[in-house]
Amino acid sequence: MKQFIDFIPLLLFFIVYKLDPRVVDIAGHEVTVGGIYSATAMLIISSLVVYGALFIKQRKLEKSQWLTLVACLVFGSLTLAFHSETFLKWKAPVVNWLFALAFIGSHFIGDRLLIKRIMGHALTLPDPVWTRLNIAWIAFFLFCGAANLFVAFTFQSYWVDFKVFGSLGMTLLFLVGQGIYLSRHLHDADTTTPKTED
Repeated sequence: MKQFIDFIPLLLFFIVYKLDPRVVDIAGHEVTVGGIYSATAMLIISSLVVYGALFIKQRKLEKSQWLTLVACLVFGSLTLAFHSETFLKWKAPVVNWLFALAFIGSHFIGDRLLIKRIMGHALTLPDPVWTRLNIAWIAFFLFCGAANLFVAFTFQSYWVDFKVFGSLGMTLLFLVGQGIYLSRHLHDADTTTPKTED
């Protein structure tokens, strides 16, 4: 669910980006709507609203949500300040690679792998399965970062479409694959767990 909350600002970014650029009057100020820069402004505003609402509701944000929000504010602000979309193109690769780094670091720092910290309250799995799962997330984030970077600077006319729908597609495919992998191990766990008498 947290993964899909992150896509709300991205979808709004995509919608504004695809609008034909036009000048509109907002509270007495002429503002250009449509194109990369107004879409970037929408990304910043919608991220603040979405994560602000989550913070008010939950009284906290997950570390991954803080990272996503800060990256959006930093790269989005640099894009607007320098009027260069290059900064925004680096946002997805950097965020994905930082996530990968966090999963890698959990192999050497702390007493539990990051994936076990995230999902351990809901699942009971053998340590080798947690290790493979953690490595899979590392590979996923490294691949997503590289794919976003490649498309952004190689197929510049498609990078916004890929940023939204390519990222969403990769996430869905990965989560389905993870679900299939986990279902096999959960089934094995169920069959080996002795049943208790009521």
